Amino acid sequence: MEKSEKIYLASPHMGGEEMKYIQEAFDTNWIAPLGKNVNQFEKEMADYVGVRTGAALSAGTAALHLGLKALGVGEGDVVFCSSLTFSASANPIIYLGAKPVFIDSEPETWNISPIALKKAYEKYPNPKAVIIVDLYGQAADYEELSTLCKTHHTPILEDAAEALGATYQGQKCGAFGDLSVLSFNGNKIITTSGGGMLLGNDEAVIQKARFWSTQSRENERHYEHKELGYNYRMSNIVAGIGRGQLKVLEERVAKKKQIFETYREAFKEINDIEMMPISDKGKPNYWLSCITLKENSAVKPLDIMLALEKENIESRPIWKPMHLQPYFRNYVFFSHWDQMSEQSIAEDIFNRGICLPSDTKMTETDQQRIIKIIKALF
Repeated sequence: MEKSEKIYLASPHMGGEEMKYIQEAFDTNWIAPLGKNVNQFEKEMADYVGVRTGAALSAGTAALHLGLKALGVGEGDVVFCSSLTFSASANPIIYLGAKPVFIDSEPETWNISPIALKKAYEKYPNPKAVIIVDLYGQAADYEELSTLCKTHHTPILEDAAEALGATYQGQKCGAFGDLSVLSFNGNKIITTSGGGMLLGNDEAVIQKARFWSTQSRENERHYEHKELGYNYRMSNIVAGIGRGQLKVLEERVAKKKQIFETYREAFKEINDIEMMPISDKGKPNYWLSCITLKENSAVKPLDIMLALEKENIESRPIWKPMHLQPYFRNYVFFSHWDQMSEQSIAEDIFNRGICLPSDTKMTETDQQRIIKIIKALF
């Protein structure tokens, strides 16, 4: 029996204007590394988010790396980081020889817990930076977190890789850190095929990041290098894709919200299914529609994933927390709960959670097929 056409978790969705910018790059022979598309993409993205400037780079991970470097993170420094996230949030801490300290989530948003962060400050009052992740397209609670970080004079590196288009108290994600990071990976709400951006309000800091990202080449006739450099700059072709994608960002956010609301309506009578909580302090971009199953549910996350997989439909677990990862498990972790014997919020969400298909190219028929398969398990 022939399999149905695959439904992806989240895949690239072109808007139609990307080729205009790519063709312009070809016509002018500005293929790589830089050019008009890179300059304009930086400006257009900074304007959209509401910051002064940005550096277009080869990946969100590169942006995190240079962001931490720009904040002065170095050998032996302590950096606080959300535990419930993808490893790219934490890896650059290690690149710089620093020590990650992982912070649990809060149940209200799944983002970094102010309660756990306070505990971390009690043991480490002077971390060099805090990486706050806007998980699955929802802003962290910056009102409380920013106040706490300012009290301790700690700069925030906002990892908004999953949250472009989301807001918190009316302000766009990507504007809450001393520096902020975006990702344009293939599964993100808009994509450049790969790529990222470092955003901020200090032009000198962003300009320094651009300098590092082009191998720290000095402005000399010959190749002169006084600092360690990196090959992290975005190409003009990739930036052209990004410019076209930015034009359809609001459409993508609206579609992602529709997908989330359709799941919520469909599952509202199944007591064992809970949608990811949505904070009333902002508007997420609904990047991925996530659910958790009640602890005593007879149906387990793997049952749903396997049932969907059998029908050629992609889903995946929630991120496995960093403090549970083999590479990172020997680093310090602070739980939301008072008793360390209690399962952390991050681990609980991982154990009970699933990311459902959230592809903006899905039809209503596709989504109803997914819903039917899941409902049949209950």
